Amino acid sequence: MNAIFSMTGYAGLTTEHPWGSLGIELRTVNHRYLEVTWRGPEDLRQLEGTMREAIAARVSRGKVECRVNLNLRDSQGSSPPNGELLQQLATWQDQVIAVHPQASRLSVAELLAWPGMFRRETVAGDALGEQCLRQLDTVLQELSASRAREGASLREGLAAKARHIDALRIEVSPRIPELVQHYQQRLAQRLHEALGEEEQDRLRAEVVLYASRIDVEEELARLGAHVQEVLRVLERGGAVGKRLDFLMQELHREANTLGSKSVASSTSATALELKVTIEQMREQVQNLE
Repeated sequence: MNAIFSMTGYAGLTTEHPWGSLGIELRTVNHRYLEVTWRGPEDLRQLEGTMREAIAARVSRGKVECRVNLNLRDSQGSSPPNGELLQQLATWQDQVIAVHPQASRLSVAELLAWPGMFRRETVAGDALGEQCLRQLDTVLQELSASRAREGASLREGLAAKARHIDALRIEVSPRIPELVQHYQQRLAQRLHEALGEEEQDRLRAEVVLYASRIDVEEELARLGAHVQEVLRVLERGGAVGKRLDFLMQELHREANTLGSKSVASSTSATALELKVTIEQMREQVQNLE
């Protein structure tokens, strides 16, 4: 039995290195097709295409957001402050104060925290790229496991609801002939009172016509067939979202027809419960890959 994946999931991993830290996060939500967005630093822009391909190889449907955070460590302990930058900041500060004497001067802490004040640790591009792709593979494995766990839970819930629909169908099916016969008798009595004895042929034709309109055995049979197909698709597993979404439409159509043809409060109540259950299933199916 193949796994069923939810389209909703999250996984992330941050690793520490001598040169700094690298973090990768993946978030997925339901979407009609596969859509991957990538956000990361310019230092890793050349890996965007490769990372997109790696994600597409593991995720077939859904909206995927990939975030890459790269923080290169400053070397305060091994290198002096950037002298040229200090001189440039001093020049700019004098120019600003000359125009705005009320402006405050930069503090030592502000100067030392200025971007580029200390030399950043460097890492070879190939080594950084390899680390990024290895880390992405680990995050993708965690994401797949998370989506599979939620998919397994959805599979169980959908199968239980499908069996409940079939139980309702089996419960109401034996009552249909009796309900149709009772309706025929009532209709015949009313037509007899309205038309009289001389219209017996027309009366019988009208009874047969209306009886055929309220007979729902065919709808119940199709309902059962759709339920069995839902259970078969769930058992098979894999990318089942679109197939199940179509089956939900078919189930809803049969439940609507059952309700519109109903001539008794019991079948109307059954049709309503069917539609509520199918709607619950449809909402869950929207999250399946």
